[in-house]
Amino acid sequence: MRFLHGLDQALFRLVSMVAQLLLLTAVIAGFYQVLARFVLESPSAWSEAWTRASIIWAVMLGVALAFRQGAMLSVEMLHSLLGKPWARRLEHAVLLVVVSFLGFLTWVGGQMTWRVRFQTMPSLDASISWVYIAIPIGAVLSLIAVIAYWAEGPRRTHIDNI
Repeated sequence: MRFLHGLDQALFRLVSMVAQLLLLTAVIAGFYQVLARFVLESPSAWSEAWTRASIIWAVMLGVALAFRQGAMLSVEMLHSLLGKPWARRLEHAVLLVVVSFLGFLTWVGGQMTWRVRFQTMPSLDASISWVYIAIPIGAVLSLIAVIAYWAEGPRRTHIDNI
């Protein structure tokens, strides 16, 4: 169990660092795009595509991080009104719905990635599938995050703390 906890922490620390790096590169590329277009009067072809791609990746990785913290699983008001056994049942129900959705998103994202594998982004001279693959990767990471969050056990509600 200790090994899984360490693996969980290491994985999501890496995901966090990659997401932050992608956001940083998006800001730098966006700044360069504005500078090139309005100051140098020579628009850059690659910076807009890179900014868009890195933001998509950062969002998909950020969703996994939010799930790991339980930020998107909260049904706080209902959870706090229910007694402990019913609150845990609510967590099970939320887990079932979220895992079903993320499984579907993984499947659809994989299908989309496969379909566009021969299309390229001319400005980056790369396959657009490198952008689309953020969907199934982010969804799989989110699945891991949701299950890890749920496996930690019951949550304390605000009413329990009063």
